[in-house]
Amino acid sequence: MIKIGLSGAGGRMGRRIAAMAIEGEQYDIIAAVEAPGSPCLGKDMGDLAGCGPFGLKVAHSTSEKPDVWIDFSLPDSTVIWLEHCRGLGVPMVIGTTGMTESQQAAVSDAARAIPVVHAPNMSVGVNVLLKLVADAAKILGGDYDIEVAETHHRMKKDAPSGTAIALAKSVCSATGKNYGEVAVFGRGGQHPRRAGEIGMHALRLGDTIGEHTVYFGNMGETVTLGHSAHNRDTFAQGALRAARWLVGRPAGLYTMQDVLFGGK
Repeated sequence: MIKIGLSGAGGRMGRRIAAMAIEGEQYDIIAAVEAPGSPCLGKDMGDLAGCGPFGLKVAHSTSEKPDVWIDFSLPDSTVIWLEHCRGLGVPMVIGTTGMTESQQAAVSDAARAIPVVHAPNMSVGVNVLLKLVADAAKILGGDYDIEVAETHHRMKKDAPSGTAIALAKSVCSATGKNYGEVAVFGRGGQHPRRAGEIGMHALRLGDTIGEHTVYFGNMGETVTLGHSAHNRDTFAQGALRAARWLVGRPAGLYTMQDVLFGGK
Protein backbone atom coordinates (compact mmCIF):
# COMPACT_ATOMS: atom_id res chain seq x y z
CA MET A 1 0.00 0.00 0.00
CA ILE A 2 1.30 3.43 -0.96
CA LYS A 3 0.70 5.93 1.84
CA ILE A 4 -0.66 9.22 0.50
CA GLY A 5 -0.92 12.74 1.87
CA LEU A 6 -3.52 14.91 0.14
CA SER A 7 -3.81 18.70 0.18
CA GLY A 8 -6.86 20.39 -1.25
CA ALA A 9 -8.69 17.35 0.09
CA GLY A 10 -12.07 19.08 0.20
CA GLY A 11 -11.97 20.36 -3.37
CA ARG A 12 -13.56 18.74 -6.39
CA MET A 13 -10.33 17.04 -7.46
CA GLY A 14 -9.28 16.17 -3.92
CA ARG A 15 -12.54 14.34 -3.28
CA ARG A 16 -12.30 12.30 -6.48
CA ILE A 17 -8.68 11.36 -5.81
CA ALA A 18 -9.65 10.31 -2.28
CA ALA A 19 -12.61 8.28 -3.55
CA MET A 20 -10.52 6.38 -6.09
CA ALA A 21 -7.74 5.78 -3.56
CA ILE A 22 -10.20 4.56 -0.91
CA GLU A 23 -12.02 2.29 -3.36
CA GLY A 24 -8.76 0.90 -4.78
CA GLU A 25 -6.38 -1.53 -3.15
CA GLN A 26 -3.02 0.14 -3.81
CA TYR A 27 -3.29 3.30 -1.70
CA ASP A 28 -3.87 4.37 1.89
CA ILE A 29 -4.63 8.03 2.61
CA ILE A 30 -2.97 8.86 5.92
CA ALA A 31 -3.24 12.67 5.77
CA ALA A 32 -5.95 14.90 4.29
CA VAL A 33 -5.55 18.64 4.72
CA GLU A 34 -7.35 21.84 3.87
CA ALA A 35 -6.68 25.52 4.46
CA PRO A 36 -7.58 27.02 7.87
CA GLY A 37 -11.20 28.13 7.82
CA SER A 38 -12.30 25.54 5.29
CA PRO A 39 -15.81 24.15 5.97
CA CYS A 40 -14.35 20.67 5.34
CA LEU A 41 -12.13 20.74 8.42
CA GLY A 42 -13.07 18.05 10.92
CA LYS A 43 -15.15 16.08 8.43
CA ASP A 44 -14.46 12.45 7.58
CA MET A 45 -12.55 12.16 4.29
CA GLY A 46 -14.59 9.14 3.23
CA ASP A 47 -17.85 10.99 3.76
CA LEU A 48 -16.60 13.96 1.74
CA ALA A 49 -15.54 11.61 -1.05
CA GLY A 50 -18.91 9.89 -1.08
CA CYS A 51 -17.51 6.55 0.11
CA GLY A 52 -18.90 6.47 3.64
CA PRO A 53 -16.91 6.80 6.87
CA PHE A 54 -13.17 6.22 6.42
CA GLY A 55 -11.84 7.14 9.84
CA LEU A 56 -9.61 10.05 8.74
CA LYS A 57 -10.67 13.61 9.48
CA VAL A 58 -9.64 16.55 7.33
CA ALA A 59 -7.21 18.81 9.21
CA HIS A 60 -5.19 21.96 8.52
CA SER A 61 -1.89 20.28 9.46
CA THR A 62 -0.38 16.84 9.93
CA SER A 63 2.63 15.15 11.49
CA GLU A 64 2.31 12.08 9.26
CA LYS A 65 5.03 11.19 6.74
CA PRO A 66 3.42 9.59 3.68
CA ASP A 67 5.24 7.85 0.83
CA VAL A 68 4.04 10.56 -1.59
CA TRP A 69 2.05 13.75 -1.42
CA ILE A 70 -0.64 14.85 -3.91
CA ASP A 71 -1.59 18.53 -4.10
CA PHE A 72 -4.64 19.99 -5.83
CA SER A 73 -5.09 23.16 -3.80
CA LEU A 74 -4.34 26.82 -4.52
CA PRO A 75 -0.92 28.23 -5.44
CA ASP A 76 -0.19 29.79 -2.03
CA SER A 77 -1.11 26.55 -0.28
CA THR A 78 0.89 24.50 -2.77
CA VAL A 79 4.06 26.39 -1.87
CA ILE A 80 3.44 25.75 1.84
CA TRP A 81 2.99 22.00 1.32
CA LEU A 82 5.93 21.95 -1.06
CA GLU A 83 8.18 23.14 1.74
CA HIS A 84 6.54 20.63 4.09
CA CYS A 85 7.38 17.79 1.70
CA ARG A 86 10.87 19.10 1.12
CA GLY A 87 11.51 19.11 4.86
CA LEU A 88 10.33 15.51 5.19
CA GLY A 89 11.95 14.27 1.98
CA VAL A 90 8.55 13.24 0.57
CA PRO A 91 7.92 13.10 -3.21
CA MET A 92 5.15 15.41 -4.44
CA VAL A 93 2.62 15.37 -7.27
CA ILE A 94 1.32 18.88 -8.06
CA GLY A 95 -1.78 19.46 -10.14
CA THR A 96 -2.42 23.03 -9.01
CA THR A 97 -2.55 25.62 -11.81
CA GLY A 98 -2.42 29.41 -11.94
CA MET A 99 1.01 29.73 -10.35
CA THR A 100 3.09 32.88 -10.62
CA GLU A 101 6.66 32.78 -11.93
CA SER A 102 8.04 32.95 -8.38
CA GLN A 103 5.81 30.05 -7.29
CA GLN A 104 6.92 28.00 -10.29
CA ALA A 105 10.51 28.84 -9.38
CA ALA A 106 9.84 27.49 -5.87
CA VAL A 107 8.70 24.21 -7.43
CA SER A 108 11.86 23.99 -9.52
CA ASP A 109 14.02 24.77 -6.51
CA ALA A 110 12.34 22.11 -4.35
CA ALA A 111 12.81 19.56 -7.15
CA ARG A 112 16.56 19.75 -6.54
CA ALA A 113 15.92 18.05 -3.20
CA ILE A 114 12.85 15.84 -3.80
CA PRO A 115 11.18 14.25 -6.84
CA VAL A 116 8.26 16.37 -8.09
CA VAL A 117 5.72 15.73 -10.83
CA HIS A 118 4.23 19.07 -11.83
CA ALA A 119 1.61 18.94 -14.56
CA PRO A 120 -1.27 21.26 -15.47
CA ASN A 121 -3.31 18.23 -16.53
CA MET A 122 -2.96 14.62 -15.37
CA SER A 123 -5.20 13.14 -18.08
CA VAL A 124 -3.61 10.50 -20.30
CA GLY A 125 -5.57 11.80 -23.29
CA VAL A 126 -4.46 15.40 -22.79
CA ASN A 127 -0.83 14.36 -22.56
CA VAL A 128 -1.19 12.46 -25.84
CA LEU A 129 -2.72 15.66 -27.27
CA LEU A 130 0.35 17.63 -26.17
CA LYS A 131 2.49 15.38 -28.36
CA LEU A 132 0.08 15.48 -31.27
CA VAL A 133 -0.14 19.27 -31.45
CA ALA A 134 3.65 19.56 -31.43
CA ASP A 135 3.92 17.07 -34.30
CA ALA A 136 1.13 18.82 -36.23
CA ALA A 137 2.76 22.23 -35.80
CA LYS A 138 6.06 20.94 -37.18
CA ILE A 139 4.46 19.16 -40.13
CA LEU A 140 2.00 21.90 -41.12
CA GLY A 141 4.57 24.67 -40.90
CA GLY A 142 4.32 28.44 -40.64
CA ASP A 143 1.52 28.93 -43.17
CA TYR A 144 -1.11 27.80 -40.67
CA ASP A 145 -2.72 30.12 -38.13
CA ILE A 146 -2.98 28.59 -34.64
CA GLU A 147 -5.71 29.20 -32.08
CA VAL A 148 -6.20 27.51 -28.69
CA ALA A 149 -9.64 27.48 -27.05
CA GLU A 150 -10.61 26.06 -23.66
CA THR A 151 -13.85 25.77 -21.71
CA HIS A 152 -14.20 25.09 -17.98
CA HIS A 153 -16.75 25.39 -15.20
CA ARG A 154 -17.75 28.80 -13.87
CA MET A 155 -15.80 28.32 -10.60
CA LYS A 156 -12.36 28.01 -12.21
CA LYS A 157 -10.16 30.86 -11.05
CA ASP A 158 -7.30 31.00 -13.58
CA ALA A 159 -7.61 31.75 -17.30
CA PRO A 160 -6.46 30.59 -19.71
CA SER A 161 -6.17 27.15 -18.16
CA GLY A 162 -2.80 25.64 -17.38
CA THR A 163 -3.52 22.97 -20.00
CA ALA A 164 -4.24 25.57 -22.69
CA ILE A 165 -0.95 27.27 -21.89
CA ALA A 166 0.85 23.90 -21.98
CA LEU A 167 -0.65 23.18 -25.42
CA ALA A 168 0.50 26.55 -26.74
CA LYS A 169 3.96 26.08 -25.25
CA SER A 170 4.16 22.61 -26.82
CA VAL A 171 3.55 24.23 -30.20
CA CYS A 172 6.14 26.92 -29.44
CA SER A 173 8.73 24.34 -28.39
CA ALA A 174 8.20 22.44 -31.63
CA THR A 175 8.43 25.53 -33.85
CA GLY A 176 11.06 27.65 -32.11
CA LYS A 177 8.65 30.33 -30.89
CA ASN A 178 8.56 32.16 -27.56
CA TYR A 179 5.18 31.82 -25.86
CA GLY A 180 5.43 35.20 -24.15
CA GLU A 181 6.00 36.90 -27.51
CA VAL A 182 3.34 35.18 -29.64
CA ALA A 183 0.41 34.54 -27.26
CA VAL A 184 -2.59 36.83 -27.74
CA PHE A 185 -5.36 36.63 -25.14
CA GLY A 186 -8.71 37.16 -26.83
CA ARG A 187 -9.30 39.94 -29.30
CA GLY A 188 -11.30 43.13 -29.28
CA GLY A 189 -11.67 46.27 -31.35
CA GLN A 190 -9.30 46.72 -34.25
CA HIS A 191 -7.05 43.70 -33.89
CA PRO A 192 -6.10 42.07 -37.20
CA ARG A 193 -4.27 38.78 -36.85
CA ARG A 194 -0.48 38.99 -36.87
CA ALA A 195 1.53 36.27 -38.59
CA GLY A 196 2.86 33.71 -36.14
CA GLU A 197 0.67 34.62 -33.17
CA ILE A 198 -1.21 32.03 -31.13
CA GLY A 199 -4.68 33.08 -30.04
CA MET A 200 -5.71 32.02 -26.51
CA HIS A 201 -9.42 31.92 -25.66
CA ALA A 202 -11.12 30.97 -22.37
CA LEU A 203 -14.81 30.21 -21.86
CA ARG A 204 -16.43 29.65 -18.45
CA LEU A 205 -19.73 27.78 -18.65
CA GLY A 206 -21.77 26.08 -15.92
CA ASP A 207 -20.26 22.80 -14.75
CA THR A 208 -18.10 22.01 -17.80
CA ILE A 209 -15.28 19.73 -16.63
CA GLY A 210 -12.73 20.66 -19.26
CA GLU A 211 -12.51 21.01 -23.04
CA HIS A 212 -9.43 21.97 -25.04
CA THR A 213 -9.15 22.50 -28.79
CA VAL A 214 -6.21 23.54 -30.95
CA TYR A 215 -7.02 24.85 -34.44
CA PHE A 216 -4.59 24.99 -37.35
CA GLY A 217 -6.00 26.89 -40.31
CA ASN A 218 -4.85 28.28 -43.64
CA MET A 219 -6.49 29.35 -46.90
CA GLY A 220 -8.40 26.19 -47.76
CA GLU A 221 -8.59 23.99 -44.67
CA THR A 222 -8.66 23.72 -40.91
CA VAL A 223 -7.10 20.94 -38.85
CA THR A 224 -8.65 20.51 -35.40
CA LEU A 225 -7.21 18.54 -32.48
CA GLY A 226 -9.05 18.41 -29.19
CA HIS A 227 -9.92 16.69 -25.94
CA SER A 228 -13.04 16.63 -23.77
CA ALA A 229 -13.13 15.37 -20.18
CA HIS A 230 -16.46 13.75 -19.28
CA ASN A 231 -15.72 13.70 -15.55
CA ARG A 232 -12.81 14.21 -13.14
CA ASP A 233 -11.93 10.53 -12.92
CA THR A 234 -9.40 10.77 -15.76
CA PHE A 235 -7.46 13.44 -13.81
CA ALA A 236 -7.71 11.52 -10.53
CA GLN A 237 -6.49 8.31 -12.17
CA GLY A 238 -3.58 10.20 -13.71
CA ALA A 239 -2.64 11.78 -10.37
CA LEU A 240 -2.61 8.41 -8.63
CA ARG A 241 -0.64 6.91 -11.51
CA ALA A 242 1.90 9.73 -11.18
CA ALA A 243 2.10 9.19 -7.42
CA ARG A 244 2.77 5.49 -7.87
CA TRP A 245 5.42 6.20 -10.53
CA LEU A 246 7.15 8.88 -8.43
CA VAL A 247 7.86 6.77 -5.35
CA GLY A 248 11.54 5.81 -5.36
CA ARG A 249 12.55 8.25 -8.11
CA PRO A 250 15.58 10.51 -7.66
CA ALA A 251 15.10 14.22 -7.03
CA GLY A 252 14.08 16.12 -10.12
CA LEU A 253 11.25 17.95 -11.84
CA TYR A 254 9.11 15.55 -13.88
CA THR A 255 6.03 15.93 -16.07
CA MET A 256 3.21 13.59 -17.04
CA GLN A 257 5.10 13.02 -20.28
CA ASP A 258 7.79 11.35 -18.14
CA VAL A 259 5.18 9.34 -16.24
CA LEU A 260 3.35 8.11 -19.34
CA PHE A 261 6.01 7.86 -21.99
CA GLY A 262 9.25 7.42 -20.06
CA GLY A 263 11.79 10.08 -19.31
CA LYS A 264 14.51 11.14 -16.96
